[in-house]
Amino acid sequence: MIRLAFCLIITLCSCKAMAQRIVWWNVENLFDCQHDSLKQDHDFLPEGSYHWTKGRYWKKLDNLSRAIAAIAGEDAWPMCIGMCELENDTVLRDLTRRSPLRMARYSYIHEESPDMRGIDVAMLYDSLQFCPSGHQVIPIPSVEHGFRPTRDILHVWGLCPTLPDTLHLVLVHLPSRARSGRTGEEHRRLAVRTLCDLLDRLKDKKVVLMGDFNAEPNDKIFQDINKCVTSLMPQKRKELRQARGTYYFRKLWGFIDHIIVSPNLLPMVKGSVTVGCFPFLLTEEGTPWRTFQGPAYKGGFSDHLPIWVDLSSK
Repeated sequence: MIRLAFCLIITLCSCKAMAQRIVWWNVENLFDCQHDSLKQDHDFLPEGSYHWTKGRYWKKLDNLSRAIAAIAGEDAWPMCIGMCELENDTVLRDLTRRSPLRMARYSYIHEESPDMRGIDVAMLYDSLQFCPSGHQVIPIPSVEHGFRPTRDILHVWGLCPTLPDTLHLVLVHLPSRARSGRTGEEHRRLAVRTLCDLLDRLKDKKVVLMGDFNAEPNDKIFQDINKCVTSLMPQKRKELRQARGTYYFRKLWGFIDHIIVSPNLLPMVKGSVTVGCFPFLLTEEGTPWRTFQGPAYKGGFSDHLPIWVDLSSK
């Protein structure tokens, strides 16, 4: 019944559903202004080091809405938007119900993760283009190996009009190597092993894997990941001419955000991965217009640029 009802909705809806856009974006510390006693969110309070006020919070939501509208362009809204570095259900509800993005009527999938800072992974979806059948979170075994708790892997599956069978979306925000050197690298590899176990279970399924991997396309971790899926990211910088990277850190660009698909989805990928290097997302120097530079408020969008890919049945 669910499958039949969804097909009827897709047939009757007026949006252009021939190509479904899937977006990934690290939205840089999307916190609300309320203290959560279970999380280390003190910096993002009005009296905290970032002086995170309601005015700044709502401006951030307006900024994200503007960028997502630009990604949509004149066609349908993106089918799915994977996000990371958001605090909780509250920010997702405000983004989808109380910001300018409310016109898109997005729903969302989110579960609280054990990350000590309180930042999670989530997915927005347009219910006229994607009908979720279920979701699960896969914890990274961190504490038992002597690491701080980190973000869970989010696995969502459901139906979309482009595909005759179920689409699986896997969203990750792997531990950062930059913060803790070799320890961070070991933690990231542990997360990759957990991810690969999931990908092995999804063998022969149609899978889109996306996230902030804190790793360049030529990093050794992709030797294991790419045994199951195929990266859509440029292996050399010159291969993607419209952008120099998705993230700018210590005066260097990097492609650390990735969209990767199962081999059976490749024929349905329309074009290549696009980096959202809209002029309004960039500073005068051509770098991502961040919300913060250290503790200094910059009033921008994010320290990462969004990326997306289109799936089409033709």
